[in-house]
Amino acid sequence: MILLALVILIFALPEKETKTESEKNSLARSVFIRLEDAMVRLWCPALSFADEPAGLGIWEIAAAQFPQLSFMAKQKNIVLLSESGSTYEEIIRAEGQDEYSDEMGADQMRTPESSDGRILADEEMQKLLRQENEAIQNQEKDAQVGAGKDSEADKALESGLKEIPEIASDIAKKETYQWNYYEKFDALVKEFYAVDASTVVDESQLNLEDLLGKDLSIEKRTDDSPQILIYHTHSQENFADSVQGDRTTTIEGVGEVLTRILEDQYGYNVLHHLGQYDVENRDYAYNNSLPAIEALLEENPTIEVVIDLHRDQMAEQTRLVTEIDGRPTAMFMFFNGLSRTRKHGDIDYLPNENIADNLAFSFQMQVLCNEYYPGLTRRIYLKGYRYNMHLKARYLLIEMGAQNNTYEECYNACIPLAKILDMELSGADFGY
Repeated sequence: MILLALVILIFALPEKETKTESEKNSLARSVFIRLEDAMVRLWCPALSFADEPAGLGIWEIAAAQFPQLSFMAKQKNIVLLSESGSTYEEIIRAEGQDEYSDEMGADQMRTPESSDGRILADEEMQKLLRQENEAIQNQEKDAQVGAGKDSEADKALESGLKEIPEIASDIAKKETYQWNYYEKFDALVKEFYAVDASTVVDESQLNLEDLLGKDLSIEKRTDDSPQILIYHTHSQENFADSVQGDRTTTIEGVGEVLTRILEDQYGYNVLHHLGQYDVENRDYAYNNSLPAIEALLEENPTIEVVIDLHRDQMAEQTRLVTEIDGRPTAMFMFFNGLSRTRKHGDIDYLPNENIADNLAFSFQMQVLCNEYYPGLTRRIYLKGYRYNMHLKARYLLIEMGAQNNTYEECYNACIPLAKILDMELSGADFGY
């Protein structure tokens, strides 16, 4: 009871205007850690020698016995339990380190065979869809911090790209979905998604009515104001044949190719942002990029679509490559953050009011890719954090190829990607 009285006293202290939310949370957490240690010694003395008593669930026990603790913490906006006992800062760091987790085993990562509900035009599709993603590793940092297209290097990026092939205006649908089969949640997830072990998803988020029922089309603008923003949270990602110091051969060069195709061949106004947020340390790249992207969106309110373009990391023996129109083409993958973890549920301090639209956008893009370019994409990857996807309803995080692809294979992948994006933004009919 003395311990409980101390906690109540802490919560009852008047708030000072000089205290920031971060400072209040830090102060509260430090007190809670001390109290937790005391509770361990009082209630479970045998466990007081554990290296990490915070992982023993003592606060869960206390909260169950004294509900006032959780209620008062909520009233004061104090996070008693952050993910895996981490602080808010550690969550942001974890978000920036990797999109993917090494917790998922081979059985979970392997793409299943296509179900009976799907009509395949080509059996090669099953051969092309191989092992899903493994943990991303930090890349060598070989470029300088920059933003926009003002530097000589940025101008060289724009001028150094070779001519981009024209895209066929008409392409035939190669397969069709029988949607009644995918009204079953398990069938939908098995066919379209890889769910990271860190998170959990249910029918409230993944169902055909919500995923296919949203109209995400936009009107092309007649002025020169931008509609699409392309940027790179991880700007330092390169490829098997990237040239040191030549940004046209990195993920930024791939972004410039995609920009040109969307502008020159489809008539969209595209802003390709070349800010670099992972040069010294990629751990906080999402947190570092957020203010700049927010500012860009505020300065350019006509932007309706945001694409964060990445490059994946795979086992060296796995090659994410197929062939389209006679060109070797890198396979790519759409990615969604759910702001939800398996252990603690929704992450309140990483809110995303656009999750439903984000999920619908990537799903509709995936469907079109599978129908018109079977084998081009891997299953949509779902993980627990946010990845700045709250910024727009039409937000795509794309993993383009991997470290053992060539940059030309990734250039080539921009051709069908741009085609599918134009189909999606023009209002595709999914037959549902």
